[in-house]
Amino acid sequence: MGTISNKGINDKAGLLRINRGALNISGVRVTNQRALIMEIIRQGEGHLDADEIHRRAREKEPRLSLSTVYRTLHMFKKLGLVEELHFDENHHHYEVSPSTEHHHLLCIGCGRVIEFNHPLTRYVERNVAEAKGFEIVDAKISLTGYCPRCRKSRK
Repeated sequence: MGTISNKGINDKAGLLRINRGALNISGVRVTNQRALIMEIIRQGEGHLDADEIHRRAREKEPRLSLSTVYRTLHMFKKLGLVEELHFDENHHHYEVSPSTEHHHLLCIGCGRVIEFNHPLTRYVERNVAEAKGFEIVDAKISLTGYCPRCRKSRK
């Protein structure tokens, strides 16, 4: 399955083509609702949960139901178009499947999620798998703590 990047695409028509292209590559029927949901996730600037995706989608498509958002997210996840992230027990967050390895810093003060790049998982996968004789098929690393703003307010 190919990957499509939206880097450098600033116009609405260009983003719509990219979103439809990602869905076409996956072999699913492209609908306006699916393209809209993909657009919202791509432009999310963070990790959006289903309720926030639904809220933003209804600004453009008022008749879109929350159950449609959940079904679409489930389909996108199954197709590998999005990743479902579990930062807490309450709900899931979604992001476009990344093309490069990245990890998350989770602020326990304000709930902010900060992405960072580091070849951490490759190191852990190689060394832990070898030491324990374990075949690792997937790895996600999330570190919790306090962001600079929350650290400052705690003092």
